[in-house]
Amino acid sequence: MKSIELLAPARNLACGMAAVDHGADAVYMGAPSYGARAAAGNSVDDIGRLCRYAHRFGVRIYVTVNTILYDHELKAVEQLVWQLHEAGVDALIVQDLALLGLHLPPIPLHASTQMDNRSAAQVRWLRDMGFSQVVLARECGVDEISALHRAVPDMPLEAFVHGALCVSYSGRCQASQFCFGRSANRGECAQFCRLPFDLEDKDGHKLLGHKHLLSLRDMDRHRHLEEMMDAGVRSFKIEGRLKDESYVRNVTAFYRRQIDNILRRRAEYCRASWGRVELLFEPDPERSFSRGFTSYFIHGRTPDMASIHTPKSLGKCVGTVKEVRADSIVVAGTASFSNGDGLCFVGSDGELKGFRVNRAEGNRLYPASMPGIPLRATLYRNADMQWDRLMSRPTARRSMGIRWLLDETEDGFRLEAQREDGLAVGQSFTCTHTEARMPQTQQMEQTLARLGDTHYHSTAFHTRFSREWFIPRSVLAEWRRRLIALLDEQPPVRPPQQTDVAPAPAPRDVEAFNVSNALSRRVCGEMGFSHITEAMETAAAQPSSPVLMTCRYCLRYQLGHCLHGKPCPTPLPEPLYLRSMDGRRFRLRFDCKKCQMTVAYED
Repeated sequence: MKSIELLAPARNLACGMAAVDHGADAVYMGAPSYGARAAAGNSVDDIGRLCRYAHRFGVRIYVTVNTILYDHELKAVEQLVWQLHEAGVDALIVQDLALLGLHLPPIPLHASTQMDNRSAAQVRWLRDMGFSQVVLARECGVDEISALHRAVPDMPLEAFVHGALCVSYSGRCQASQFCFGRSANRGECAQFCRLPFDLEDKDGHKLLGHKHLLSLRDMDRHRHLEEMMDAGVRSFKIEGRLKDESYVRNVTAFYRRQIDNILRRRAEYCRASWGRVELLFEPDPERSFSRGFTSYFIHGRTPDMASIHTPKSLGKCVGTVKEVRADSIVVAGTASFSNGDGLCFVGSDGELKGFRVNRAEGNRLYPASMPGIPLRATLYRNADMQWDRLMSRPTARRSMGIRWLLDETEDGFRLEAQREDGLAVGQSFTCTHTEARMPQTQQMEQTLARLGDTHYHSTAFHTRFSREWFIPRSVLAEWRRRLIALLDEQPPVRPPQQTDVAPAPAPRDVEAFNVSNALSRRVCGEMGFSHITEAMETAAAQPSSPVLMTCRYCLRYQLGHCLHGKPCPTPLPEPLYLRSMDGRRFRLRFDCKKCQMTVAYED
């Protein structure tokens, strides 16, 4: 059977435990440092606590050490990796090839999406080097994933299915470093792509004003999970190491349900962890942070990829404006509202505007202050008081199934418990054999099933008795408690750890880029890279007109002026430039043969 993994994000210990409880098969989180989200670091102690909590369900913990590294940091990174290994971490997500030259413990390495993994040559090389999983570029569609899987069938492929999108190929964006001195490859992205720009022609004539022209919607591929499985994806990744616990609960639970629906129909696939998840709410990704959704190249280009009016969360559509009075708004739709809800809409000037509901009477809303809202405007809710109250309470419980066997012995009884992962414990108890006057099986089963706030639930109960025996409930309950304690004392079942990673020769069409330390240069030299690109972060002098982004997203296509294929009836007056609000200008170049766009700085 093919194991299918749901991989959820965690910004901290609480989020990680919530991800486990709501159905994750694996959780990824940041190390104390050197992770590509500097604001989402975690102590080794907290990572160890999460490992112990997760491993009881067979859930794996992956830690990101996926920034580029400087020479003076390598010794500390080596020590950190040993600490993470001792804490129980199951794999590291990495970018810098210097790790291949360090003395590391036998811990699996996953190739970060920051390595821009989208070619068969790259994936094959990573496999040959000993990497145990590859995180694909977000831009890869089903056909491309399928081709990669056919080319390298023994490499597990991990693909994003939900969350925020970078407009540039990951690892290929230098905009934050160049413009603000904050390196995306060091976990300090300033989100240049979420800023407003004017679109200009070469003479400075404004074609569009103050629009978020590089800001993409969020990814949502839940309708494509089955075809992605069939294409070769084995790990489905939710983006969000900076998101709050409510987001993690909601989106993890939603994808757990979607994947389980497929697994029930497809016997060749199975879950990658254990435990039954009982949800106490109805998950709905539209009620968590999003900029609107796109399936993002899953079947090629679509015109719905960008959110040019705002980079902020729109929330769920709740209706349209039916009536505007002096002090209230009437909404057409079926949504219910609460006092304190936050609503937003796109005004007639194309800008996002919002207001807070002071009082809600059915579908009549009394704002704290009346906005200038037009009739028939579409309303979105980006602050939902009812949802916030729901998510402040427990929303899920995860438990392992136990099969019980009660056997008679010469001087008493033996109780055995087997978890669904196969781990079994048993203990013999001295007890007088007292014949029962009526059947006892149902009562015994009920007693053993009373597992309270433990992480277990009963799935089956069997006896091997020569006759009906009576065992007092209190006695059987004590035996149950002892076996549960024995189960909790057992070390978790962990997958085998890989041994050393040995550098393999690099094929000619695989590039080493963002090289930032001497050890990485040496490793790249030993592997015979034909092309090595230094990281901008370490360059003595930054180029005057660098390419800051390489994107599969195309602004010309987004605006309806694609020149690829049939001629465009109204071509834009090129060359085109983006001008930021601080006056800097960036040249857009379009490569129709490669079907991609670059953004370069121009003085």
